Amino acid sequence: MTIAGLRRQIREQLAAAGIETADYDTRILMETYLGLSREDYLLEPDKAIEERMLKPLFAAAAERAGRKPLQQITGEAPFMGYHFHVNSHVLIPRMDTECLVEEALNRISSRMPERQAPDRSKRPVRLLDLCTGSGCIGISIKLLCPELEVVLSDLSEDALAVAAYNADRLRAKVEICQGDLFEEVSGKFDYIVSNPPYIPSGEIPGLMPEVKDHEPWMALDGEEDGLAFYRRIVREAPSYMCPGGMLLMEIGAPQGQEIRALLEEAGYTGIRIGQDLAGMDRIIEGVWE
Repeated sequence: MTIAGLRRQIREQLAAAGIETADYDTRILMETYLGLSREDYLLEPDKAIEERMLKPLFAAAAERAGRKPLQQITGEAPFMGYHFHVNSHVLIPRMDTECLVEEALNRISSRMPERQAPDRSKRPVRLLDLCTGSGCIGISIKLLCPELEVVLSDLSEDALAVAAYNADRLRAKVEICQGDLFEEVSGKFDYIVSNPPYIPSGEIPGLMPEVKDHEPWMALDGEEDGLAFYRRIVREAPSYMCPGGMLLMEIGAPQGQEIRALLEEAGYTGIRIGQDLAGMDRIIEGVWE
């Protein structure tokens, strides 16, 4: 079978399964399992592929047609210019979450003009990534701000195994602790960032199959109204924040004003809601004085 013929066959298989990104997914699967490049598609479309190489590719294509996420099939997801290992125990990093990282970096930068040459006599600036999952948020921040002390926390032991693997692979020196939110966290932090579960329980069955059937419900389920974890984080975070510490969280688009009210009632100041690239509310931040 030729490269062009194989590409057409798999693309049609995925499109028939209702996958809107069939062309992109086909290219990634062929690159992953056959080692092909974009140039191969353009310059050698009639090149024959050996039969022995097709079985793993066809198996992966069947998984994708069954709506298993592409990132779980390849075992990798891009985020902030890095490649993170993912599996069924963690949420797949999404571009929307990059907005949270970028906002955290902006705040860290604006509050630390001496970032490039920190005063070593001062205590280190500390950041906690709560509900870390794959570790993509905290690890990315650590790689981009290596002078920070970064702690990753999650309840799931399986998720933390993924986070630890990513930290090791990307050479990010972070601390990892397992517990229910702040349960095993010690010390105080200048920044707490989190992408907690925020989908109302009743909405999860209506999500696309890639999400509801393959991603961990523990990382999705925000209980009845989607706000359960925000209530706990907003209430408990001050015990772990330095004076002037900042809390930054990803939110669901309709949740901004309700979470703003939680922060206001708890006594946070400087509350701000930020938008994602689509103009939807995606980030909320507040300062604890």
